[in-house]
Amino acid sequence: MSIATVSRVLNGSAAVSANTRRRVRAVIAELGYAPNAAARALSTGRTGVVGVVAPFLTQPAVVERLRGASRIIAGAGLELVLFDVERPDPFAALSPAGRLDGLLCVSLCPDEHDLERFVAAGVAVALVDCRHPRLSSVAIDDVAGGRLAAEHLVALGHRRIAYVGDDENGPFGFTSSARRRQGAADVLREAGAELLVRRGPHGREQARRLAADLLASESPPTAVLAGSDVQALGVLEAAEATGMRVPDALSVVGFDNIEVARYAGLTTVAQPLEESGVRGAKLLLQALQGAPCSALQLDLRLVVRKTTAPPSDAPGGMPAPSVRHDGIVRPRHPDEGESSCQDVLQH
Repeated sequence: MSIATVSRVLNGSAAVSANTRRRVRAVIAELGYAPNAAARALSTGRTGVVGVVAPFLTQPAVVERLRGASRIIAGAGLELVLFDVERPDPFAALSPAGRLDGLLCVSLCPDEHDLERFVAAGVAVALVDCRHPRLSSVAIDDVAGGRLAAEHLVALGHRRIAYVGDDENGPFGFTSSARRRQGAADVLREAGAELLVRRGPHGREQARRLAADLLASESPPTAVLAGSDVQALGVLEAAEATGMRVPDALSVVGFDNIEVARYAGLTTVAQPLEESGVRGAKLLLQALQGAPCSALQLDLRLVVRKTTAPPSDAPGGMPAPSVRHDGIVRPRHPDEGESSCQDVLQH
C-alpha cells in the first residue's frame, strides 16, 4: 500500500475504493496514528481548524448556538477553537493568519479593517445573529419578533407595557435588543398603548433591578416584555420579591426560548438557536469551498405558556390582526429564507 494511497484516505479523496479505505483506516486505528497538523498545514495550505468567536460563552443562547455549530464542524472532520470575548473591539487580539481556515462569528460582526485582515490571511468568515453585505450570514428579523410579542400583549388587553432590554450604546455594538424594542414600540403606538423602557447591561440580575424599580412605581405596568429570556427570568424574580403574582397581576414575555424557559412556564418569542448554529456552520463550510455569499433568515414563533394573561382590570383583549394564527413570522423570501446578502440588507 503506497504512501500516496494513505494520504488520499487521510485527506478524504474520493479516488480510493471503499475496501481500500476500510483497510487503511483499520491500520491507522491499530497503530494509533494521528496526522501531524503542522505538516499537513505546510502541505495543503490548510490548518484543518476553524474558530468560533462569541461574546459571553456561558450565556444560554450562545451555548445552544455552539451546540449546533460544533456538531457540523466536527462532522466535517475539522477542529474547533472557541474564542470568548468579553471586552470591546473583540477582533483586535485575534490573529488568524496561519492558525485558522475559517471563523464563525456569533452575534459579532467584524468591521472593515478586521474583515480585510481576515481576507488577506485567507480566512473564510460567516456570521450568526448579524449581517454584513460581504459575508454569508444567518439571522432573524428582530423587529418582527418584537412586534409578535407586543401584539400578543395588546391582544390580551394590556395598555401599559414595559420593555426591559440591553444598553443600546454598548461596547459590542449589539442591535438585537434595540430592534426588538422598535418592533414592540411600533405595535403599541398603533394600538394607542404606553411603552415604558428600561435598559441596562445584559443579565438576569441587572434585569431584576430594572424590573423592581418599575414595579415599585406609582403606576406600574401590567406587562413586561423582556429583550431575552435571561432578562425575563430577572423580571419574574422581581415580581416574586414584591409579591406580585404572575400572570394575575403582571404578564411577562421573553425572547429566545432557551431550555429553561419551558420549565419556568415562560411565554416567549422562540428563535431556532441550535438551528442557527447549524446553518451558520454550514455556511462557513461553503465559504471555505469558495461558495458565493448568501443570507438566511430563520422563522420566529410565539410560544404561549403560563406567564401571560389579560390584565385584571381589562374587560377583554383586542384583536391583533397582524398576528398569524400559527404565531410564526415567515421569512420574506419564498426560497426557504435564502437570498443574496445585499438583497436582505435592502429590506
